[in-house]
Amino acid sequence: MTKTVLITGASRGLGAALAKAMAPTHHVIAVGKTVGALEELDDAIQAQGGQATLAPMDISVDEAMQQLCRGIFDRWGSLDLWLHTAVHAAPLAPAGHIGPKDLAKSISINIEATSRLISYVSLLLGQTGQAVFFDDPRGGSQFFGAYGATKAAQIALARSWQAESAKTGPTVKILTPAAMPTATRARFYPGEDRSALTEPNVEAARLLPLILS
Repeated sequence: MTKTVLITGASRGLGAALAKAMAPTHHVIAVGKTVGALEELDDAIQAQGGQATLAPMDISVDEAMQQLCRGIFDRWGSLDLWLHTAVHAAPLAPAGHIGPKDLAKSISINIEATSRLISYVSLLLGQTGQAVFFDDPRGGSQFFGAYGATKAAQIALARSWQAESAKTGPTVKILTPAAMPTATRARFYPGEDRSALTEPNVEAARLLPLILS
């Protein structure tokens, strides 16, 4: 029976690269907001003989996530793997000048949506499944207040779940990717020399054994 992997944030960057890397061994359930990017991902997966189910959704919309998880249960009954790469990169700003809307959106996507997804997806993963989160430790860095604080909170949730499920499952892993020339990073470092960064497909290949081990 083909294994399943849910990738939240699969439309671009590391999420898309991991989707293509997982496609030879897993049916990919790709969640993202950009329909065109998901369709390009589907074409790439089909070109290598894999299969994907596209879910153009916003993870901050609770009803959509409930529908998604119910659909996974109705079709497959369970889930083997969840890779959570979705994140909101708020604009850089001094701590005293963070825009209320930027902070609210960061909290909604990076913390609240992650918390809800853990509660839903844990039921699909059961005792034998696995969830993987991707750290980006910028908490406390200059101008990274909104992103750094909410990303750190997201990983804190993951670490709590990891400790709570250590004996019962599912397995929860937290990995730290190398710096990549993604759209998220470009928002933070617009003038950076991107030639020194690791391409997402190369980083996905490095992370794959750690995910599957």
